[in-house]
Amino acid sequence: MPTQTQNQLAELQQLGLQSSQTVFRNLSYDALFQHETSDQLQGAERAHLTALGAVTIDTGKFTGRSPKDKYIVKSPASEKNVWWSNEGSDNKPITQETWNHLKDLAIQQLNGKTLYIMDGFCGANPETRLSVRLVTEIAWQAHFFKNMFIRPTEAELHDFKPDWTILNACKTTCKDFEKQGLRSDTFIAFNIEESMTVIAGTWYAGEMKKGIFSIMNYFLPLKGIGAFHCSANMGQDGQTALFFGLSGTGKTTLSADPKRKLIGDDEHGWDQAGAFNFEGGCYAKTIHLSAEKEPDIYKAIRRDALLENVVVDEKGNVDFESNQKTENTRVSYPIYHIDNIVKPVSKGNHPNKIIFLTCDAYGVLPPVSKLTRDQAMYQYLSGYTAKVAGTELGVTEPTATFSTCFGAPFLVLHPMKYAEILGQKMDEHGAEAYLINTGWSGGGYGVGKRMKLAYTRAMIDAILDGSIGSNGFENFQIFGFQIPKAVAHVPAEILNPKNTWEDKARYDQALQKLGEKFTNNFKKFDSEAGIVQVRQVGPKL
Repeated sequence: MPTQTQNQLAELQQLGLQSSQTVFRNLSYDALFQHETSDQLQGAERAHLTALGAVTIDTGKFTGRSPKDKYIVKSPASEKNVWWSNEGSDNKPITQETWNHLKDLAIQQLNGKTLYIMDGFCGANPETRLSVRLVTEIAWQAHFFKNMFIRPTEAELHDFKPDWTILNACKTTCKDFEKQGLRSDTFIAFNIEESMTVIAGTWYAGEMKKGIFSIMNYFLPLKGIGAFHCSANMGQDGQTALFFGLSGTGKTTLSADPKRKLIGDDEHGWDQAGAFNFEGGCYAKTIHLSAEKEPDIYKAIRRDALLENVVVDEKGNVDFESNQKTENTRVSYPIYHIDNIVKPVSKGNHPNKIIFLTCDAYGVLPPVSKLTRDQAMYQYLSGYTAKVAGTELGVTEPTATFSTCFGAPFLVLHPMKYAEILGQKMDEHGAEAYLINTGWSGGGYGVGKRMKLAYTRAMIDAILDGSIGSNGFENFQIFGFQIPKAVAHVPAEILNPKNTWEDKARYDQALQKLGEKFTNNFKKFDSEAGIVQVRQVGPKL
């Protein structure tokens, strides 16, 4: 049985955990494997070994985040800074009294149980990182935490003092949620003054990762440091690029470039030294995964990786094609499971290329466009992509999707704060911004064709090697972007999307319609000076 020092016992007692039976701290991967696959466990608590060597778990009814169940304690510190739900965010306020009740529910659940405590860092730079501690009764949740956060050295663990604590009490719920003013019996609650997150009602592991990302999104911008939902990579010459994009736009695929080293695939900061990864691992979607399409991710699924909600047969073979449980099947793994990464620390120089990815299913945006600084801020605040028409009867055209800063659920401050820092960093370091459309050409979904991946890669290569504008640019109507006249290994006729449409009048109508969608979406922002300036570079209808 593990022994606890007096200091460690005091730390637990300070959290209100008075009677824990056994506490396991910072277990190795091999020890976690033994705990999480124990035949004494049942249901969602137990992990199962797959033929790939990774273990798999199920997260129950929640197979994704629950952003509508996110709460922040309104206090003197948070009240003036947080972008609250009445202003358009998912950040619902709760009182200190409600927080006390929710925290007590978590403590009651965890008291007297066998606990797993894991310590890790969020942020690759020691000067700005957050020291995070997880307390949970579920071994595989400790495994997920170990995968996703930066793993401290033995020396760092010896003197580890958490800046932030997560109490994950997923087994309990708030049965009197209506009385407490909550939406449901599930909650992910944050108290900035107490430096704590409490999770209950959901087993979905991504709540821990994205919750700490949200906290970094609170503290870093208040210090003038960028906090961005993006991937990042670095060339052999040290030049760093950031890739922003919503699900389905190709962010993971396009940032995984064999000619460049990956810094990280999801969350990054940008401080006075350059870009740095928040995480120590990757959390990749696995639906339709194959060794041919995503060899790096496929090879990363081995011992110490943790699969979620995949379908597995009696021999342990994983069916990556199946969406029987969810479309959001996932795998987490330590970043060193990817060979082509920046080592020994996941950080790079100041980015000189900013790439926004969109999948325009209307087929009207150019496959590559150069943006001004203000246009980049406008696109960043818009966070546009389009989802294709579904199977629902009567749905015949794509649906425009706007997620502010390409990560609206994770923003804690007003979006303009993040956009201002992006603009400032671009000015300071001469960074150029580009919009890449990985969607349709020659017509919208159902008429045109999806942009070839080889062409998109060639355009990104031209951006990164600086040849993108060597033959000059032409102006793109309504949006005012600059379209390159030629790109190596890309047919010149596809660079201006109007050329690819047979019905030019219909193209003009579709472009006008998309411009209106952008304009209407931007109306949700208030009229402070910075927003007014950026709004002026929006579509000219």
